[in-house]
Amino acid sequence: MMIRALARRAGAPLLCALLAAGTARALDAQAPAPVSRDSTALSLEDAVSRAISGSDEIRLARSQVELASTQVRSARSGAFPQLSAQLGYTRTFASAFSGGGSSISIPDSLRFSPDSTLSIAERVKYLEKHVPSAGLASLGSLFGNLPFGQANAYTATLSGSQALYSGGRLGAAGKIATEYLESARLTLNEQAADIELQVRSAYFRARLAQELASISGAAVAQAERFLATERVRLSSGLGSELDVLRAEVALANLQPQQISATNAADVAMLDLKRLINIPLAQPLRLVTTLDVPTMLATADSTGSLETLSRRASIAAEERQVRIRQQQVSIARSAYLPSVSLVFNYGKLLYPTGVFSFNQDWRTDFTAGLTVNVPIFNGNRTAAEVAQAQVALNQEQLRLSQLRENVQIEYERARGERERARSSIEARQRTVQQAQRVYDLTVLRYDQGLASQLEVSESRLSLLQARSNLAQAVADYQIANATLSRALGATSLPR
Repeated sequence: MMIRALARRAGAPLLCALLAAGTARALDAQAPAPVSRDSTALSLEDAVSRAISGSDEIRLARSQVELASTQVRSARSGAFPQLSAQLGYTRTFASAFSGGGSSISIPDSLRFSPDSTLSIAERVKYLEKHVPSAGLASLGSLFGNLPFGQANAYTATLSGSQALYSGGRLGAAGKIATEYLESARLTLNEQAADIELQVRSAYFRARLAQELASISGAAVAQAERFLATERVRLSSGLGSELDVLRAEVALANLQPQQISATNAADVAMLDLKRLINIPLAQPLRLVTTLDVPTMLATADSTGSLETLSRRASIAAEERQVRIRQQQVSIARSAYLPSVSLVFNYGKLLYPTGVFSFNQDWRTDFTAGLTVNVPIFNGNRTAAEVAQAQVALNQEQLRLSQLRENVQIEYERARGERERARSSIEARQRTVQQAQRVYDLTVLRYDQGLASQLEVSESRLSLLQARSNLAQAVADYQIANATLSRALGATSLPR
């Protein structure tokens, strides 16, 4: 008995040294694993900037803004004069005016050719005889100099029109294009805010997954050290086979959790790389730590609530309502007349040959004022006005729903951040308590008052408390990003 007691006294310092070494290594296992020198250091703000600058969604939204700008110019063009010029050549091979087909033959006795040398009586007698055929004989010479049926014809025309009054259609179209441009710009801001929220959430999820994997690795390392310690105790006669079996079971239970945590960290990192357009094989090193914020935000003031009304999505929907209002005006303008000024200035040439140009150019210049008054179109205008009014009512309802959804989103995000803030404070106390329990358990073990199992349980409790704190910090950061998103904040450069 005395020999066994001496062995126990001699073995206690050895076990304490082994336990201290295992504890130190377990603590070291929580530190991030060393990374290769070719890995890319990525902070949170760098990830957000990279996603916004290279995102396909952002490029698509920017193209919509450019498209809206062209539509504004197109809508405004209707208020300016419209001019067009034409130059043409026509070759006539056959015409109804060229005399093709059968012709009328006039006998010489019916031809009208008075002789001025005759006496008055003879001339009167000649006129009385040939008056019925005089019109037929001179018909050919009457139209002989007109352009009908000319073989060659050149035309040069300048046409123009200017809308003087359109019942408000042109003004409404310009306002629609302008509102659409502003809506596209606001949609770009909303798209950037969505992407920023996704990247921030993915970054903190990846950082949390790495932290949990590190904590799980520390737990496995600690279990391996405890197993080695129990085997030393068994070989020295100070332990039992039961203690070794317990340590082996504890290690076997922790190893699948470590594999699962490592896989979750890899998947979270791949998701982050996908969002920021980084090759999946490129190693990354996340430099923004998952530490407890130095100052935890409290409840927001009423000023933040007022910011909700200026959120880009609400402003964009308000412009959609204005577009619908202008479309109602356009539909009602169909009841009103339209007035436009038109003119046509042309030059015509009928040469005897294609390139002879041996004739003078003839001028054709006309101008007119056109008034179009709608009278009846089968009630089509009334139907179009009713459709535009229904579309306006629907858009107003969507605006009301959007405002309610934004308010709910804000309140939910603020409540989630408040919950995470309270959880951080509670988890910090839990970590402190778990650390204190672990230190006391090790002290009792050094004095032979606690078992290896108690030390293991206190250590696992400390690791679990740290895991819960890391989860609470990640939840707070994600909730804070969601709250900023609800307020419409974005890092999109102006």
